[in-house]
Amino acid sequence: MSDFEPFYDVNRTYEDNYAQGPFGAFAQALAGDEAASAASADSGSAATPTETFLGQPVNLAFGIPAGPLLNSRYTTAAFRMGFDLATYKTVRSRAWGCNPFPNVLAVHPRSADGSLTPGSAELDEGVLADTNYDLPISISNSFGVPSQDPDVWQPDMKAAIAAAGPGQVLVPSFQGSRVEGMSEDDYIADHATTARLVKETGAKLMVMNTSCPNEGHNRLLCHNPLLVGRITEAVKQAIGDTPLMIKLAYIPSDDDLELMVRSTVGRGTVQGFSTINTISARLVDKDGNQALPGAGRDRSGVCGNAIRGAGLDMVARLAAIREKTGLDFAINGVGGVVSPADYAAYKKAGADSVMSATGAMWDAELAHKIKASL
Repeated sequence: MSDFEPFYDVNRTYEDNYAQGPFGAFAQALAGDEAASAASADSGSAATPTETFLGQPVNLAFGIPAGPLLNSRYTTAAFRMGFDLATYKTVRSRAWGCNPFPNVLAVHPRSADGSLTPGSAELDEGVLADTNYDLPISISNSFGVPSQDPDVWQPDMKAAIAAAGPGQVLVPSFQGSRVEGMSEDDYIADHATTARLVKETGAKLMVMNTSCPNEGHNRLLCHNPLLVGRITEAVKQAIGDTPLMIKLAYIPSDDDLELMVRSTVGRGTVQGFSTINTISARLVDKDGNQALPGAGRDRSGVCGNAIRGAGLDMVARLAAIREKTGLDFAINGVGGVVSPADYAAYKKAGADSVMSATGAMWDAELAHKIKASL
């Protein structure tokens, strides 16, 4: 794969990617007005948007979730490459540093199809991670949800929103930040503050991340549905009628998943769910040692091909809860979408929209391919 260049360069630091990226075909999409016009014309977009995403008209409800689109250059390139939903990487109410380099390694599960199963022994025993980026691709996601200061990301997010073409939508992602000595009420208030900062950019909708380890080592906010319910109530007070979607990790219990729905959608605070983020696994090198350097990095979220089965399962279970409860909410399917067939599988499972991060990184033409398949 030495002749291919993902738009996020895994061999560079996060800071260098932020300052110098995107790369590869995404960089070419930004190279001048003429190239941009050509890319836009070849985006496969319909003349009139025929689908919606949280109430916004879109050409095709397919795009890139929170993660690899670091700033407005990345989101603009995504739009020009035909991804009609471009998610601005998760922002915070304050500047937040990135985990040390490297953040991305190739991950190689034992199974013949390269999949990981939530709750399996393999996740704790160790999954091989190295720099052999073979297809179908699975990678580590060990960034720690870095963020610029609002003074930086707010004007840049405004520019990202303005760069969307007809039938395209910028999807801002945000989360609260738990710091030492912070009370639960302060933590809830920080979510609301960050949401308000996002709304000030002119965002038409937003996604709140509850699926990264922000509650302590390997603890996820989305595993506490009642707290998520309290947070979304505060957030909605801050953003009014702006549609809110929340990002979920894999939740194994149907009862817990239904409690999440009833604690949020059931109270009118949430209009959709995006799922899944990653699957946490202990990553090891060929000698069985910790693959990612540094304390507290023995485990990492895994994304890409390995998590498609878990993502499809979550979407199907959410769709079943939607039918059972009669509650109206959108489902955004994420995880392991590397081909048009994967997009179709998520739609069949009940997803209203679909996104791909790792798949899009390794195939900048993925949106064009999916549109051509329809």
